[in-house]
Amino acid sequence: MSADRTALLFCPPLAPVEVPRNGRVSIGRGRDCDFAVCTDDASRRHAEVYADDGLFLVRDLMSRNGTFVNGELIGGPRRLEPGDRIAVGSAAITFCLVQSSLDGFLSDPAGQETALFTEKRAGEAFAGDLAEMPTFVVLQMLEMGHKTGLLELETDSGPVRIWLGDGQPLHAETEKSQGIDAALVLVGATTGRFRYDARATLPERTLQISMTELLLEASRRLDEGGR
Repeated sequence: MSADRTALLFCPPLAPVEVPRNGRVSIGRGRDCDFAVCTDDASRRHAEVYADDGLFLVRDLMSRNGTFVNGELIGGPRRLEPGDRIAVGSAAITFCLVQSSLDGFLSDPAGQETALFTEKRAGEAFAGDLAEMPTFVVLQMLEMGHKTGLLELETDSGPVRIWLGDGQPLHAETEKSQGIDAALVLVGATTGRFRYDARATLPERTLQISMTELLLEASRRLDEGGR
């Protein structure tokens, strides 16, 4: 893997955790874990993600309920690819690779050029592929960076847009809906391309919900749909 890419673990609403290139990240419900998840069905030290010869892997730490990657129970170390979902109990953790460090992105004010995602753009826009970075991960990064602008998705069912102010949702729309329904469609998108533009004109605010509340509501509906 390219040395200029940073490995991150995401599990909203928890803050993302970086996986060191020469270290390990322990995952579990124990407070001493590097990535502590709040779920009773996870063991105190459940699993760990680590780097090995340029690759990133996950392994189970003899947990009570096992560790799953993309729904498959792992029996030994499993290589991780961008977008893989690690299930630790009922906590779903997404593995991502981004270009540049998390700290570098968060310290950049809106409007400066950044190389965070897979494709760099001149000026105040960047783009990427949802296969490597799911929508909720992009939104969480924009929230943590207090970004203001437009995030637009090109999906098979058409464009989906959400405008942000200081990292919080202002307005969302699809070709058929607006407001919270459109925002939930955007968060649930799994395929397509995304593009963020900090120069976009902001509309009137129609979403009276925080980013954290939006992500939690989307996660709740996803869980209900899978039952």
